[in-house]
Formats: sequence, structure tokens, C-alpha cells
Amino acid sequence: MNFLGRFQQLGRAFMLPMIVLPAAAIFLFLSQLPWDLLGIPDAAVYLKAAGHAIFMFLPYIFALGVSLGLTGNALAAGMAALAGMVIYVGVTGAAETQIEPTVFVGSIIGMISGFSYERFKNLRLPEYIQFFGGPRFVPLFVSLVTVILSMAMIGVAPLIQRMLEGLGDVVASGGGFGVFLFGFLYRILVVFGLHHLLSHVFWFQVGGYETADGAMVYGDLPRFFAGDPTAGAFMAGMYPIVMFALPAIAFAIIHEAREDLKPKIRKTFLYASLASFLTGVTEPVEFAFLFVAPYLFVVHALLSGIIMWVTFELGIRHGFSFSGGVIDYIINEHLATKGWLLIPIGIVVGIVYYVVFRWAINRFRIPTPGREEGSQLDEWAGDIPYRAPLILQAIGGKDNIVQMESCITRLRLKVANEKLLDNNSLRNLGAAGVLRLGGGNVQVVFGTYSELIRAEMLKAIERDQKQVLFSSPVQGRMIPLEDVPDPIFAGKLVGQGVAFIPDKGELVSPVQGTVIIVYPTMHAVGIRTLEGLEVLLHIGIDTSKLTGKSYFKAVVQEGQEVMPGDMLVRFDLQRVRKESKSLATPMVITNSDLVHSWRFAPFKAVKKGQSSVLSVVLKERNGGGERP
Repeated sequence: MNFLGRFQQLGRAFMLPMIVLPAAAIFLFLSQLPWDLLGIPDAAVYLKAAGHAIFMFLPYIFALGVSLGLTGNALAAGMAALAGMVIYVGVTGAAETQIEPTVFVGSIIGMISGFSYERFKNLRLPEYIQFFGGPRFVPLFVSLVTVILSMAMIGVAPLIQRMLEGLGDVVASGGGFGVFLFGFLYRILVVFGLHHLLSHVFWFQVGGYETADGAMVYGDLPRFFAGDPTAGAFMAGMYPIVMFALPAIAFAIIHEAREDLKPKIRKTFLYASLASFLTGVTEPVEFAFLFVAPYLFVVHALLSGIIMWVTFELGIRHGFSFSGGVIDYIINEHLATKGWLLIPIGIVVGIVYYVVFRWAINRFRIPTPGREEGSQLDEWAGDIPYRAPLILQAIGGKDNIVQMESCITRLRLKVANEKLLDNNSLRNLGAAGVLRLGGGNVQVVFGTYSELIRAEMLKAIERDQKQVLFSSPVQGRMIPLEDVPDPIFAGKLVGQGVAFIPDKGELVSPVQGTVIIVYPTMHAVGIRTLEGLEVLLHIGIDTSKLTGKSYFKAVVQEGQEVMPGDMLVRFDLQRVRKESKSLATPMVITNSDLVHSWRFAPFKAVKKGQSSVLSVVLKERNGGGERP
């Protein structure tokens, strides 16, 4: 994955744990209500405790969220991150100097877990310890790395703490210009979906504050909710932008649209402006003019920085748990300093933006939505299930998708061939913009519909998936895997599948694929199918010890292509029966996490090469994992 592609994935990963923060803000807001009058005075205490608990365990939330975000919700990565945080707290807690976990540490452990999962999820170990291979190796590896990291942190934590506090002092010494620079860069990085990387530093790392109980919290956002009166400098200026500036741009676009298209434009951008005002989701409006007038977006970024500078100089301090919409404004007003000033400032900002953008659109003939000739802009009318297959086709079809994720406002894709993307079709289907970051990494901005679109696309892909059929690898009788007299296979620890009791000493390939391993004793063979499934065929139970007596004779080599029915291994049936625990021959898919559903033929007598004794449907191979 190229540089921007890796960072877009990391940016989305940081966004995942932030979803829980609005709950903390709501709990803290509700704790201020007069519960005594309702006869439940303890409610205020419990609600306040719930809100503070989220911030207390924020490092754990970030560790888990970042790891899941980097791996498409891989449970092994999440478990590794959680174990890593527990180990870190345990090791650092044993040190003479007390070291508290921070969001920074949680993010690091989350990234280690995510990257480790991608590196080791297909790890193959010797057969006798393969139980600890693949995804199960990740928590073990991360646990070891975290022990080392924890020991290192004991030595460098004081230095890091001084550096973070020093960085906060440097930023503070920059005064309004530092806030301006943050606002400008934040808005520019929105284009690439990388703004979360910048905000993560300032909102969760820069600046320290000691609470009344002696605990230290870092970052503009946690400090604001902890009661630091100086916090909120890097958030307050967001409110006039998302509550007033972006809706003003939307109204300017509506009023400059052609009369015949104005009804559709009005409906679309009224929804977009409302989303910005209420929730702070700005991309649907910003991407309406980004591609047709990028210089205007630079002006917008400069104005955003200036607005944040002004709010800073006026001593306004306000914060949010998610983004600067009116919901966050109201909920968190009780913690703000001069927060009421944001409303008159916002009104002025809205008027300025409306005048500037309407003048620019008209003066420079900017083809914003509704002004282009032959515009085919459609409105969203609850027809996402209908549009999703068309969007899939415009992306190049399911085979062009290597990976597909979504955040709040955009689909984040990795495609096999960028040339197959049809930008015009995507825009006509409701996309505000299409960003190509290189290396097959693409973002398609659909606004707050993105997650729904992804879900419907996955359904369309699933409906269109063909079954992978498995022939019988032996002549004999098929039995459930649970009936195999071996706890490893019967417990499906190696993988899901079926087993056979052979009555002839021949093992043939059940699928088309490539031989990836022939065990030295030749009692087992591994095949990778064209679809990426890894199939293990294991003749008998406890047969790895049958060496040196020509029990098995492989007729294929590693790397050889095979078809269903091709001979793999000939074996001495009688001798294997006599000297092994059982003739039961499992056929399992070792990467069963790729399988969506299973279908088994009746468990009865089968013929060698008989099709189909087993069929599987793969999970969509683009909803969170690399193409196999």
C-alpha cells in the first residue's frame, strides 16, 4: 500500500473509537439536570460517573478501535490490542514512577495490533504447533511486543511527558497563529480524508491538565471535558464554520442553480446543509465545489483558519465530542467559556460566506451542481438498494474491489484497476466527489449515506457470488468433522470442513488450485484454491509418526497446479489402518474466516471425485480484508 493509502486507512481507524465520545458528552450533560426534583438524586452521580468512565478508559477504547479499524474488524487484532493494554497497565503499574495510560499509548498498541494482524494472519507453523499459527499468533506476538514497549516506556515516559507538555507550550506560544495554522491544515486535509491524523494530535495529545483528584489528562478534548478552562481553543472555531459557513455555501449553490434544476438542487443541498448544521458533517457541501473550483476551497480553508484565530483571540473556549454541530454546541455549552459569542460570530460568518461564494460562482461561472449543462444530478429518494448495484458497476464490479471500507462520509476503496472507475457515473449516482490517492486507493464521497451504500453493495456482491464446490478426495464414507477422534480436528481448531473414512488408498484433489505444501511424511497436503481458500487434506489421525516405511507416496509437488480428481497421494490403506489411531481423513479449510456459508452433502458413502460433497460461499472479500 502506498503512503497516502496507508494513511487514509489509519485516518479511518482513528475515527472509529471517536464514535463513542458523544455518549460521554450526553451523560455529562444529563448529569446537570435537576434530578433531585424528580426524586432520583443519585441519577446525576451515576450519569457523571458514566461520562467520566469513558474518558478514563479512552486509551483502551482507542487501542481496540484503531486495531479494528485497521483490519476490518478482525477479532484477533482487537483481542491483541485489549491484551496489550492490560499488559501495559500491569507492567507500568509495577514501576516506581506511576505511569498512566494515555490515548497516545492506546493508539500505538492499536496500530501494532493492526499491523501485526496483517503481517501474521496467514502465518503457517509446523503442524504440531499450527494451533498457534495464523490469527491466533497475533495476540501472542503483540503481548510480547507490549511487554518490551512497557519496559521501554518506564524509562522514556518522563521524557515523552515533558515533550508533550513542551509541544503544548510551543503551540500556546504561537497564540492565534498556531490555531489559524491548525484550522487551515485541518480543512485542507479533509480533501484526502486525513484530517483525523492532525486533529488526533491536538485534540488528544497536546497540553496537559491535572484534575482535582490528581490525574493527568492530555489533549484539547479530554481537558475540556475534565474542566480545564484553557481547553477548547482548537475546537471552538469549528462551530461557526460547520453551523453557519457550510450551510451558507449550500444556499449560495441553490440560488445560483438553473431554474429547471433548482427544485432538485434545493432538496439535495438543504439536506446537506442540515447535516452540517446539526452534526458537523461538512463533506457533501465542500465536495460540491472542491473539484470544479479548487482555488475556492483554498479560500475556504484560509477563512476557516482566520475564524478559528478570531475565536481564540476573543477568549472563546468551547468543545465537542464528535464535531462542531448545533447538537454538540447545546450539550456542551455548560462547560464553555464565552460560548454564546459563537452564535453572533457564526451569523456574520454565514453572511460573508454566502456573499463571497455566490459572487464567485456567478463571476467565474463555476459549474457547481445545478449549473452544468445537461446536468443529470439525481436526488436521493430512499432508493439506495437500487443504486448500490449501479455504484458497484461504476466502481468496476466486485472483481475490481480489493478492499472496501466506509467512514461517516465516504467509501474508502482499494481497487485492482483504477481505470475501471467511471467518475461521471458515480457523480450521477450521488457521489459528491471521487479522490484517487494512488496505488489503487480511492475515496468516493457520498456523505452520510456511505455506510448504508456499503451495506447494500455487500448484499449485491453476496447475491452475485458463486459457490465453490468440493469433490470427494477419497472413495469411502463422509462423516461430520465432529466425529473425528481427535480434539483438534473435531473442535474445528484447524478449520471447518468434513471428514472421510477411506476404503481405498488414494487421495485426489477435491478442487482446482495450487499445491502449497506436501508434508515430509506425505500424510497431508495443502492446496490453495483459485478463490484463495486454503484446504488441508490429512490422511488418518496421528499419522505424522508413520515415517520410513513407505506408508505414503505423494505424486505431486509443491507449486503444482491440480484439478478436481487429480491424484495427490497413494497410501497403504491396511498398514495405515493398523498403525494409526484412525483412518478418518479430514478435509478442512484452514482460513475458514473467508467463508460466509457452508452446505454439506448427506453423510453417506461417496465415490472418489464425486461432486459435490461440500460447497461454500465466500464472504465478500472487500469488506475489511485484503483480497486473498
